[in-house]
Amino acid sequence: MHDNRVSLDHIRAAARRIASYVHRTPVMSSRLINAEAGCDIHFKCENLQKVGAFKARGAHNAVLCLTPEQLARGVATHSSGNHAAALALAASHFDVPAYIVMPENAPASKVAAVRAYGGRITFCESTQAARESTLETLCERTGASFIPPYDHPDVIAGQGTAALELAEQLDPAPDFLLTPVGGGGLLAGCAIASKALMPDTAVIGAEPAGADDAMRSFNSGQWQPQTSPDTVADGLRTALGQLNFSLIRANVDAILSADDATIIHATRLVWTRMKLVIEPSAAVGLAVVLAHPRHFAGKRVAIVFSGGNVDIDKLPW
Repeated sequence: MHDNRVSLDHIRAAARRIASYVHRTPVMSSRLINAEAGCDIHFKCENLQKVGAFKARGAHNAVLCLTPEQLARGVATHSSGNHAAALALAASHFDVPAYIVMPENAPASKVAAVRAYGGRITFCESTQAARESTLETLCERTGASFIPPYDHPDVIAGQGTAALELAEQLDPAPDFLLTPVGGGGLLAGCAIASKALMPDTAVIGAEPAGADDAMRSFNSGQWQPQTSPDTVADGLRTALGQLNFSLIRANVDAILSADDATIIHATRLVWTRMKLVIEPSAAVGLAVVLAHPRHFAGKRVAIVFSGGNVDIDKLPW
């Protein structure tokens, strides 16, 4: 796929491509959480996905879209977290190298995960400029293909397969579908699938109040930079992608935010009520529902839990 359009056909093709490499994740609910939230919630559990996050979908689709010649030279990316692990896993299926540029302050647990999947790590200073220049040098030296974490049509189509599955798993369709938004690949892909398959479902991005560039961009109609994000939801501190912003403007109904106290409460609620390990970034959809109770009262709501890669030695409570 060489243009910037992502359609339901692209997402369906991605689902066929990645089927034997990723899990079809379950949908779960909790009577106790429903009682507290005042609505009927169905959670799409991407925390139970390969590498513990939805990122496995987009990384595998992007790798599987490469030509054999490109694939043989390996793949590369810069990422401090789940995308790095997902890309390393995808490359390992084909015995090709995955060159991963990680900031020197990346969490030890995520560095260990990337190594465990066979990723070849190059550390750099923890600035965007350092990440990009280190990656550029690496790609020039190795001939590896750059697979961005979110701002890429094949990655977005892969992430959209989560909503494709959800549409098959939920009958009737929900009134609302919420996904977290950081770079925007998950929200953009899921919104495209949802609008095609569940046209009456309102699609909402969920964002931490301390990293609300997507909400500011969406409400102003102009892409806004991410300025010094400060949130416990470390997976959502990244800036919204430009391609993703145009897709989100076209397919998303609203972006709402919740503060860190509510995000931590939502994370604890899922751990204690559902016995599911989710990371704070994954709890933002539930936090938004709890923060805006009138918006969702009595409705049927689907929420994507984006991942479960939490550093258990540094829990947020």
